[in-house]
Amino acid sequence: MWAWGCPPLQRISPITSARTLHRHRRDNVAAIVFGDGSSHSRLYPLTKRRSEAAIPIAGNYRLIDAVLSNCINSGITKIYAVTQFNSTSLNSHISRAYSGARLANEGFVEVIAAYQSLEDNGWFQGTADAIRRCLWMLDEENPVAEFLILPGYHLYKMDYHKLIDAHHTNKADITVSVLSRTEDDIDEDIGFGIFKLNAENQVLEFRENPEMPISVEKFDHNVTYNFPSMGIYVINRDIMIKLLTEYFPTMNDLKSQVIPGAISLGMKIHGYGFNGYWEDMRSIKAYYRANMETLLRTNKAYNFYDRDYPLYTLPRHLPPTLVTDAVITDSFIGDGCILTKCRIKGTVVGMRTRIGDNAVIEDSVIMGYDTYHHNGVGEGETIGIPIGIGEGSYIRKAIIDKNVRIGKNVMIINKDNVVEGNMEENGYIISGGIIVIIRSAVIPDGTIL
Repeated sequence: MWAWGCPPLQRISPITSARTLHRHRRDNVAAIVFGDGSSHSRLYPLTKRRSEAAIPIAGNYRLIDAVLSNCINSGITKIYAVTQFNSTSLNSHISRAYSGARLANEGFVEVIAAYQSLEDNGWFQGTADAIRRCLWMLDEENPVAEFLILPGYHLYKMDYHKLIDAHHTNKADITVSVLSRTEDDIDEDIGFGIFKLNAENQVLEFRENPEMPISVEKFDHNVTYNFPSMGIYVINRDIMIKLLTEYFPTMNDLKSQVIPGAISLGMKIHGYGFNGYWEDMRSIKAYYRANMETLLRTNKAYNFYDRDYPLYTLPRHLPPTLVTDAVITDSFIGDGCILTKCRIKGTVVGMRTRIGDNAVIEDSVIMGYDTYHHNGVGEGETIGIPIGIGEGSYIRKAIIDKNVRIGKNVMIINKDNVVEGNMEENGYIISGGIIVIIRSAVIPDGTIL
């Protein structure tokens, strides 16, 4: 069930008391992974037919694979994936890739989709509401000591057992993971707000829409630090139950309501600093940048080649990519592609992509295709444009969503240097100067965008 080159998932039983303690702590943790941020994602139109966590990355993977792999590599094998918005493809991917896995210590990956009951007959109203409505299931089936709360649409590697160890060492009620970066490292708005920490890493304050800079400042004669929240929390089980059912039974969101409420109650809340690569995918620009950075293989990029910390996904059992007289540099090529006499530079090419003769693709993300083109009548064939990218086409600085049909001699180059534009009726938008061709769009022969 795993991607090629990944080791089997069984873990050798630890023999030292320290490792046994780590294992015991991990066994007492359940991860709750949220598959989408909101129905108003800034990743639209990539989220038009899928949730944020289901967006493809680096040719063969989806974003949620990075988070679930973090859990598995950290020995966290009791995993609940909570899904709601546009969740069909995400639920299918998780069920096919992970649900049949033989995880260590009787582990599992279980999808909890939004549901109705006699008590609640509507959608989940937020992260806190979702957990509250699922507490009976979480507690009844697999009682644990702590919950690890994770957004499922970020790209990063973290050893969660270090976070859990810090939580235990500090004897905290809640531990929040914060990004230990300088102000110069952050060029996006802070989607999860800012935590103010003192010199002992105790959380003093949270602001969702911060005006305070990410810097070191003086506060009440003590040194304090302002760090961006990563949206990652370790919460003691008993504390979680009290927060959601006793203290704040009507609050719906963890980030903006429950966590600030816990701070106001004087609970013991600590911060855990993380200074590795982390991309929160809050915009088309961020998603494009993450894909481009992976091609550089620098220390600042996500490493897909780490044998000690592999990235798992669903194997598709596709044939190897066929390359005929093509020139390819600095690019990822997914499985099952057919590339003939084309030139590809600085590009992520997803699975089953067909690129015709004399086509040029530069600095782009091609998400790939769910099927191959067959002779005979098929979707889009009435206008004579097969699946893939046609002969003589030129694509530069673009994101081509899945199953797009691009005709011959098409130029996708943002010829007018538009920064923002919505041409969805024509099959594309422009965001941050990046052209995004919408899923299953058909771009006729000779089109210039």
